[in-house]
Amino acid sequence: MEILDYLLHIDQYLEHFLMLYPNWFYIILFSLIFIETGVVVLPFLPGDSLLFATGMLSAAFPDQINVYIIIIMLCIAAILGDTVNYLIGKYLGYKLVHQTIFGKRIIKDDAVYKTEDFFKKYGSKTIVIARFVPIVRTLAPFVAGISKMHYATFIKYNILGGTIWVLGITLLGYFLGNIPVVKNNFEIVVGVIILFSILPMMIEWIKSKRI
Repeated sequence: MEILDYLLHIDQYLEHFLMLYPNWFYIILFSLIFIETGVVVLPFLPGDSLLFATGMLSAAFPDQINVYIIIIMLCIAAILGDTVNYLIGKYLGYKLVHQTIFGKRIIKDDAVYKTEDFFKKYGSKTIVIARFVPIVRTLAPFVAGISKMHYATFIKYNILGGTIWVLGITLLGYFLGNIPVVKNNFEIVVGVIILFSILPMMIEWIKSKRI
């Protein structure tokens, strides 16, 4: 329930961080995006809603948050995160897939298989598409590393996907987030963002059940 509360009220948490730690705010955001994309065992962090809320705050507190600087920083964080994740997959992938903590697998087979299905369907473009799909976003570079995708191909799609993801959702929050109906119904907006994010996975699941 605490995670759900954090997801639905991430705008309030971020504003709280901004008020308490203004000098650390950029570093906190950079770290969250880097960890969400770079640490394969933490695929549940709220990347999409975090970017949207950051855009909102950039518009609400322009004297404290420079939207251009924040976008550049978060693009770098997203690209570096995927790169680290790719390298983890390439050099430690199979060990991590079979690793357990307290008798439970760190990375579930279902999540890996789902990501592999994305690669089969979309090929290298999965690195871009996965940016907008929770869990798959974190596992895609990891699986790319396991499968030894050519690094030049990976980094090209990594830069493209990271830039589109950060730029698109942050600017969406920047331009729409302070419209009263959006600002006063942030929980609903986050719910819609999450729904659209997991929609491709839901469609694939429904299709698999019908076969």
